[in-house]
Amino acid sequence: MGANHDHVGDKSKQNERALWLALIPTTLFMFAEIVGAIVTGSLALLSDAMHMATDVFGVALAIVAIRLARRPSDLKRTFGYERLEILAASANALILFGVAIYILYEAYQRLNNPPEIQSIGMLVIAVLGLVVNAFSMWILSSGKDESLNLKGAYLEVWSDFLGSLGVIAAAIIIRLTGWTIVDSIVAVAIGFWVLPRTWILFRDAANILLEGVPSNVVLEDVRKAILTASGVTDVHDLHVWALTGGRVCLTAHVVAEMRATDYDTLIAELNELLHNRFSIGHVTIQYERVPCADAKAGHRFL
Repeated sequence: MGANHDHVGDKSKQNERALWLALIPTTLFMFAEIVGAIVTGSLALLSDAMHMATDVFGVALAIVAIRLARRPSDLKRTFGYERLEILAASANALILFGVAIYILYEAYQRLNNPPEIQSIGMLVIAVLGLVVNAFSMWILSSGKDESLNLKGAYLEVWSDFLGSLGVIAAAIIIRLTGWTIVDSIVAVAIGFWVLPRTWILFRDAANILLEGVPSNVVLEDVRKAILTASGVTDVHDLHVWALTGGRVCLTAHVVAEMRATDYDTLIAELNELLHNRFSIGHVTIQYERVPCADAKAGHRFL
């Protein structure tokens, strides 16, 4: 168990380093982009700047969550503070929803009265934003599939990257044609691009907070796998949930006929089976010689 905790701690430090490397250039450019959006009058650029502002807030929140998650468990929080990562991911999703709705509203307002836009300044700032976003995406990509915190930050930066491409395209079109309405159209496109991905992030975070079965685990497959272990005849009170995006837990009542000296062997077999097949690292098994009252009542999954 000690080695596993060391691995988790090392991964947490790697994730924090990645977040810091993404935060610093993003923060610096955020201020430049906000000023540029005001000067050029571009809503598309403002949309990109607002999303970058949420990146800064989201990445900073993710760093705080990772640091707090390292605090040891205590008598009141026996699992520690790891789930703060999920609360941070949920907050990021809600912020992104709010920003997208604001941009859509502002774009609607501008359709009837398109403002003058300085396309050259808009283009230069968007290109610089593209470079910053590409760097941040590269830094965050290694841990995004193991941490919802990093995944949330990565999705925000990814949406900004696409937003920068859209702003570049809009600036070129405006420069060549004078069609300032393109600025609002690109801003709306950025908003609609972000919303479904934000919903996915929020859905995954909500599933963890509700202690739902992780999307990559099929509960019936887990039950069948446990039944293949030596001497196991029944499984009930089976629960599978995630503390964070990368830490899956399981509890179950297992009925098996064996000598008391074989119990440790069975537990070791089940731990190895569940880890190798389903990446479940925290397993608690209650051994029963005969099914308990819950099993007799037909409570297979509770």
